[in-house]
Amino acid sequence: MNKAVFGAGCFWHVEAEFLKLKGVIETSVGFMGGNVENPSYERVCEGDTGHVEVVEVSFDPEIISYEELVRAFFKLHDPTQVNRQGPDIGYQYRSVIFYFTPEQKQIAESIKNELERTIGGIATKIEKASEYYRAEEYHQKYYQKNGLTSCRI
Repeated sequence: MNKAVFGAGCFWHVEAEFLKLKGVIETSVGFMGGNVENPSYERVCEGDTGHVEVVEVSFDPEIISYEELVRAFFKLHDPTQVNRQGPDIGYQYRSVIFYFTPEQKQIAESIKNELERTIGGIATKIEKASEYYRAEEYHQKYYQKNGLTSCRI
């Protein structure tokens, strides 16, 4: 089982979309990329921690490749938006791929460059993974727990 971490706006939506993919074994939502240890959701929303709302994806590479996950990531949000997705505005909603290995970095950069050539204006950042902090339990599998299929927006 391998791991991947993506930030693409509100983590509830991103998690729900990744859970639909065959080969995704588990997901959790949390925060990465900031400078505060064990941040709470409320603290991240204040906008001063440097953290991004992310989804940590555990996947079986025999069923779904990292490349397929990155391509899905780019389809489930607008990667041309800077520090926002829809009505969600702030640094914590930025588009980012956190990589764990040089291979993941190369795949993410290659797909980003491909999209840059075809649609242009890709704001997605590609950064080395740092400490992952799992969000509070009420955020985990939020759509499933609350009988939702998508964001009401």
